[in-house]
Amino acid sequence: MEYQPSSIENKWKDRWMSNGTYEANPSDNESTFITVAYPYPSGGMHIGHARTYAVPDVYARYRRLCGESVLFPMAWHVTGTPIVGAVERLKKNEPEQLSVLQDIFGVSDEELDELKTPMGFAHHFIDKHYRIGMKNLGLSIDWRREFTTNDERYSKFITWQYNTLHERGLLEKGLHPVKFCTNEKNPVTTHDILRGEDAEFQEYTLIKFKWGDFIIPMATLRPETIRGVTNAFVNPNSIYVEAIVDGERWIISKEAAGKFSLQARTITIEREIPTETLIGEFIQNPITEESVIILPATFVKSDNATGVVMSVPAHSPDDWLALSEAKQNIDQLSAYGIESASLDAIVPISILTVEGYGEFPAKDIVESFGITTSSDPLLKQVTHELYNKEFRSGILREFYGVYSGETVEKVRDQIKQEYLELNLFDTMYEFTEDVVCRCGGTVEVATQETWFLRYNDNSWRQKALNIVDQLDGIPQNTKNEYYRTIDWLKEWPCIRNYGLGTRLPWDPDYVIEPLSDSTLYMAYYTISHHLNSIPIDDLTHEFFDALFFGPTTVDSPDPRALELRKEWEYWYPINYRCSANDLISNHLTFFLYHHAEFFDKAHWPKGIMVMGMGLLEGEKMSSSKGHVVLVEEAINKYGSDTVRFFLLSSAEPWQDYDWRSDQVDVIRTQLFRFWNRSFDIISLPEGDPNLSNLDKWLLSKLNQIIEKTTSSLDRFETRTASQSIFYELEEYLKWHHRRSTLTKSNWALREVLRTRLIMLSPFMPFLSNELHELLTGKPVDNTNWPSPAPEFNAPLIELEEDLIRALLSDIHEVKNVINKDPTLISIYTPAPWKYQVLETLINSNLDLGMSMGILMQNENLRAFGNEIKRFSTTLLTYLRQQSPERLPLLKLVNEFDLYSSAKDFFEKELGVEIELCLEDENSVDPSGKASQSLPFRPGIYME
Repeated sequence: MEYQPSSIENKWKDRWMSNGTYEANPSDNESTFITVAYPYPSGGMHIGHARTYAVPDVYARYRRLCGESVLFPMAWHVTGTPIVGAVERLKKNEPEQLSVLQDIFGVSDEELDELKTPMGFAHHFIDKHYRIGMKNLGLSIDWRREFTTNDERYSKFITWQYNTLHERGLLEKGLHPVKFCTNEKNPVTTHDILRGEDAEFQEYTLIKFKWGDFIIPMATLRPETIRGVTNAFVNPNSIYVEAIVDGERWIISKEAAGKFSLQARTITIEREIPTETLIGEFIQNPITEESVIILPATFVKSDNATGVVMSVPAHSPDDWLALSEAKQNIDQLSAYGIESASLDAIVPISILTVEGYGEFPAKDIVESFGITTSSDPLLKQVTHELYNKEFRSGILREFYGVYSGETVEKVRDQIKQEYLELNLFDTMYEFTEDVVCRCGGTVEVATQETWFLRYNDNSWRQKALNIVDQLDGIPQNTKNEYYRTIDWLKEWPCIRNYGLGTRLPWDPDYVIEPLSDSTLYMAYYTISHHLNSIPIDDLTHEFFDALFFGPTTVDSPDPRALELRKEWEYWYPINYRCSANDLISNHLTFFLYHHAEFFDKAHWPKGIMVMGMGLLEGEKMSSSKGHVVLVEEAINKYGSDTVRFFLLSSAEPWQDYDWRSDQVDVIRTQLFRFWNRSFDIISLPEGDPNLSNLDKWLLSKLNQIIEKTTSSLDRFETRTASQSIFYELEEYLKWHHRRSTLTKSNWALREVLRTRLIMLSPFMPFLSNELHELLTGKPVDNTNWPSPAPEFNAPLIELEEDLIRALLSDIHEVKNVINKDPTLISIYTPAPWKYQVLETLINSNLDLGMSMGILMQNENLRAFGNEIKRFSTTLLTYLRQQSPERLPLLKLVNEFDLYSSAKDFFEKELGVEIELCLEDENSVDPSGKASQSLPFRPGIYME
């Protein structure tokens, strides 16, 4: 029977859908609730999405086979502005947007009109990409529960949530830095950003240098270095302005003026300042009152901070090189009236000592790395390294007064605060990299009056810490990342001016932003399909209070809410939440905060598993650049099971993976071969369970695979599990075939296949269900996850088979050494007295001294005293490599009989006559191999 993936997949998709196989309802079984981040349908579903959703599907299928009721739901996240921005770009017929939609996602000319409203756009990709793609992948989703975050009933749920937070004082209105799109005039979050999505704004300290009646503020993250400033830099090709900022006369770049206007400053631009009037001028350090010169430098970015940079060459590798290059270009500087004497007078000032460096750490580190120019790509790395070292262990020098002798880490904030109070310092917010909105607009830091969630509230913070304490973080090291996020997390702006989503109930001019409306939606899944039959007006605050907080929280609880509460309580808590690793710093931590606040400890999430990123042929996937593989294309070419198996077996979920077409082709070929081999076994008569030792060995190995796979899937280790079931077990089957060509048991082969198909079904559900039904008459979905069968455990037979494999390997090694084809191979097993030594070592718990004392008391062994001492150490090394369970079994092995039973096998494998010999006085031993033999290391001689 030929393997035809598409026909098999269509058959099982139709059956699962018509039977409602994955529709999850409360029952007497234990429950498992697993969720994954719902997609944002602003484009088509590509192979990166496929992996995101296949991983939790493996776990869902596995837990169903373990006899549990499993809820694995799906919904669609449409909140925010990305879809709105995409629609606006489409309406403007922007070529890039049209190319993405038509060339990459296959939107036809006729369909474009459907996409010209935000929800039309969303539903196009939901209906024609995501839902179809997920069904084609065989995801075991309960589709009755799907919704979008723009649905009216869902908005009622969000309204209840935010009214509750407002009532509890966990929402507050005030000035707060936000990411602000200068094009849309709207705050944005990570989901709205096209480039620079990982950028966070930092608070820079502004050092207020003086130039006559003017202030020239310079931004730094290292305010403690103020006493080491030797000069300043401006960009000669940029525009600088004189501006009145909060009543003070400042000189800043034109771009900086725009930034300050966004950050709650009163600013008026008076006039532009010719840059040449600044270059060569001396300005006064506000702390030391010393004068420093302004030099030109094209590396200064006028759109970063204030556009004026202070230079601390002793401690900044960038500044050390910039100053050195300036001194080498005196001819260019002379055009600005700067004399060489002015440059010669600039001498680095050491402000701290740090272990491992001399007076000027910046000089030392650039020289140690061989960096000679400011364009060296290594410069960024060494700068970061030195900054960290100086921050952690730099000791300030004596001229820092009360701060001298202290580490920078300890007193930086104190220094900053002291000079802020004296109005010698100021602050501003800035990004560490350029940020661009999905609409194409530049994103800046703006300080706005906004509503924000008070994640720094001490009581709320402690609840979040408590939830992390009991959380199963996968991989294990992620728990510390939640603690770190909670430690630095402050207020979070939760609204925007426009976009899709739920209006802020008490301030409907605003929309709740995407990350803030996706913290509790997992609870909504449990009852979403029932809410569709309840009139929207009945979904009041009291309805949701009764549903999630219980009947005693409202005066007259709605019976329908109490009925729904039963289903919520059946599924909650969430067993595992699956999402991306980079969402720990926002969404996943917010998810923990809100669950900790709304629900009691019994309903807190049990675990979170995070996933790595996907590459395509070694490069990051990008829809906008066309560097993606759509799910539909991949399944049409390879089949769903091949796509799934590659994504799940190429790396553990939390590791990055790389989709490479040549490797996917290999998987496809392997599945075709697996189908053919499986069909050959299915075609065999069942036979009786009369098992040879080789059959018992195979079934014992099967037990180990079951244990390993079960343990791996409990921890979401999809690569380890799939490798064990598919590749490791395949090697055992190949060995079994080599060793037992004439004695194979059909019953054993069919039993291994049956069990193997059950364990493979979470990874390749279509192929596995089809083959299992052909083999047993019923699909995998109607079976149970296998448990190791005690009657199949055969540790002694496994040991003996391992010894046969080891001997065969040793013979091949000797053949390679002598580099010739022998006509006879003699195998010598040790004399009986050597086994006495073995048994004594084992009985004495591998204590060599104790063993030698016991052995030398045996009169029959004293004659071998020198030989015993010679080989006991070698033998002891071998024994220490064995598991404690295996040691007693070694005493039961008769090597001569074992190798004799495999003589025909050795001769078939090696194509040469095999002679088995015992080490004794009469054995023919032309090269002394017999005397060199040890237990489990027989002597080998070749003629």
